[in-house]
Amino acid sequence: SLIKHSPNTIIIVVSNPMDTMTYLVHKTTGIPKNRIIGMGGALDSARFKYRLAEALGAPISDVDGMVIGGHSDKGMVPLTRLATRNSIPVSEFISEDRLEQVLQDTKVGGATLTGLLGTSAWYAPGAAVSGMVQAIACDTKKIFPCSTLLEGEYGLNDLCIGVPVVLGKNGIESIVEMNLSAAEKAHMVASATGVSKTNSLLEL
Repeated sequence: SLIKHSPNTIIIVVSNPMDTMTYLVHKTTGIPKNRIIGMGGALDSARFKYRLAEALGAPISDVDGMVIGGHSDKGMVPLTRLATRNSIPVSEFISEDRLEQVLQDTKVGGATLTGLLGTSAWYAPGAAVSGMVQAIACDTKKIFPCSTLLEGEYGLNDLCIGVPVVLGKNGIESIVEMNLSAAEKAHMVASATGVSKTNSLLEL
């Protein structure tokens, strides 16, 4: 019905399990992959930046950081190595142990909210979607980590998982392939294995 009345629609998937739901939309709609986008990475990255700012004692506007991988406690891959405060690596300001705590706090961000509020569907998911919609509607070409169908990128195939993408008027304008460390690659492979396992439960 949606595609019938709006054939050029761009779909942003929010519901969990988000990576698998994004994959399901690909398998059932047949619309081009650039117009199917999973929201998870944008939300996880916002939580990551909040925890980094907290640890640094800095305004969140000073902090940049990204989370890739699956949208789940075990699946997400916060890129602590690349996180910065005004372009300076955060490792210049806080210890490795404190950075590890930031990583762990980020991973349980949704569960923490659920424990406090009974749900993780609060302000941050709406803000994340709003930012993505603005990037598409205004054709800003801003980079967001989003769940998208991979076809060889990052050495992965036939699954949706969070990676950095450029968002614009066509939805996903391009996938950005970063050079990951060996440890980050291993975490991505493990995350992808978890996502694929959940995908296998779909009745397609």
